[in-house]
This record gives sequence, C-alpha cells and structure tokens, in this order.
Amino acid sequence: METRQLGTSSIQITPIMMGTWQAGKSMWVGIEDTDTIAAIRAAFEAGVTTIDTAAVYGQGHSERIVAKALSDVRDRVVYATKVFANQLKYDQVIAACEGSLKNLDTDYIDLYQIHWPAGSFNSEVVPIEETMRALNQLKAEGKIRAIGVSNFSGEQLAEAAQYGRIDSLQPPYSLFWRKVEQDAAPYCLEHNISILAYSPLAQGLLTGKFAPGHQFAPSDNRFKNKLFQPENFERAQQALDRLRPIADRRQISLGNLALAWLIAQPQTNAIVGARNAEQSVENAKAASIKLSAEELAEIDAIGQIVTAPMDNHPILWNW
Repeated sequence: METRQLGTSSIQITPIMMGTWQAGKSMWVGIEDTDTIAAIRAAFEAGVTTIDTAAVYGQGHSERIVAKALSDVRDRVVYATKVFANQLKYDQVIAACEGSLKNLDTDYIDLYQIHWPAGSFNSEVVPIEETMRALNQLKAEGKIRAIGVSNFSGEQLAEAAQYGRIDSLQPPYSLFWRKVEQDAAPYCLEHNISILAYSPLAQGLLTGKFAPGHQFAPSDNRFKNKLFQPENFERAQQALDRLRPIADRRQISLGNLALAWLIAQPQTNAIVGARNAEQSVENAKAASIKLSAEELAEIDAIGQIVTAPMDNHPILWNW
C-alpha cells in the first residue's frame, strides 16, 4: 500500500489506518478480543501499517490488544494513541504517556494526540501551553515522534500550533459528516497538517448494511449518533440508493466507495475499524481505488443530501 507523509514529520502513514475504538469494548457490543486481534493482524498483512488507539478505549484495553497483535512487527508499524481531556496538566500528560508506552509494550509512540480539548466532558480547563510543553518534552526525549490533536476546532488547532509543531488533526469526517471542511481543514491545508478522519464510514451507515427502521441498543454508542436519528437516517437511505449504482459500476462495496472518496480529499486519510479479519481485508482494498474527477463530484453531490440540512454542531453524537 502506498504511504503518505504525516504532516512535516519523517513518519509515513497508510491512507487507510486501522481504528481500534471497538477493541476497548466499552460502548460497543459483541466484541471479542480474539476477533479484534485477528482483525488488526489481517489489516497489517493487507498493507495497513498505521494503527490508531487511545488510552481511554476500555481504560487501556485497546492499547494492550494492539500490542498483543503487533508487538512482533513493531518496527514495521506506526502507533498513534491519545491522552484524554482529564489528563492535560503537565505531570498528567507525562504519566499518561508512560502508561500508554507500557500498554503498547514499546519505548516510543509515533503519534501522540490530545484526544479532546481541555474542558470537554466537564474536565478541568488546562491552558494549551501547559499541555504542549509536556508533549514537546516527550518529543525531545524520543518517547513520542510527532504531536497531533483530535476533535479540535480550527481556532483551537491554531492556538495549539503556537506552542509546538502539530502534524495531524483527527476529526469525525465522512461523506455523511463534513463539518471539518468548513472549519479546520483550510488551516490544515495551509500548514501541511494531515487530516486523520475517524468514523469515515459514519459508524457503518455508509456500508448500507442498516435497513430503514434499524434500532440500536442504548448501550451501543450509535444509539446517540446524530446520523442514525430518524430524519437524518431517512436522508442517508436516499443517498445510499443513489450511491449503489456507482459502486456496482465499479464492482466495489458501498463502504469502499465512501472510503475512496474520502482519501481522495486533500491531505485526508481514513481511520477504519473492523470487527473481524474479513472486514479488515475489505477495508484495505479502498486504498487502491482511484475515482475520476467526475465520479468524485457525483459522489460529493449525493453526500450533500445528508450533510446540507445538518446543524453546525461539531460533535457526531448527542452526548
């Protein structure tokens, strides 16, 4: 699989990245460790060498699962993990990084990201200068190779960049959720910051596997996903009906059509989760799909059936 430069760093990432929120099990249902390990390994064997996780996913469980799957090939993979919003004081960042290093069974983290801005989820408001000072120190010590942020607005991203080099932004971004294009993406393009899109399949909606009327259990995080609320879900079904002929013409899945569109956007890469090895192998195929300018424009217009009526709130869930 081709690789791309992460921001201005020396790190090379794959345009399709393996997401492991589900590996933590918390807020997900029907997840088994053996299946997750097989999924991560299958992604690696299919060419996906960039793995995204976070300390908060199952309180370190996801990081430990990543280590179980990939420790023997550590020198051939890129680990990206995150420090949560309630650990952004200087000493807390240092301690959180040490915890992630231990969980991941490694002596360095390739990309270390601020998961949510300080103040999120009623966390303490810590000046970004203090958090960045800790991240710069970790970078100077070689414990992390690059710094990224996640769920930051364009304004928050610009402020963080005053205190150190930011090489990536991780926002929710898909054909059905495009807030970042109006907010932080222009800053990213101007300053050569990679966009690492999470929920690039709109949590499975873009695969077309959820029929009208589908209900999620309240314990499933998709229960509160705005795209699965009735009016938005109905518009999504209309859009999917128009996307299917394009996918059929290309003889590819709906999901891979959506991923191919996304990674064709400027400086954009897709973090894709998988429950099993088969899904990982299928997701990896998207990296080799090259859509024409006409196809990209057609897909773009269809996606706006869903995105145009949505409000400007940046968070994908009604949390």
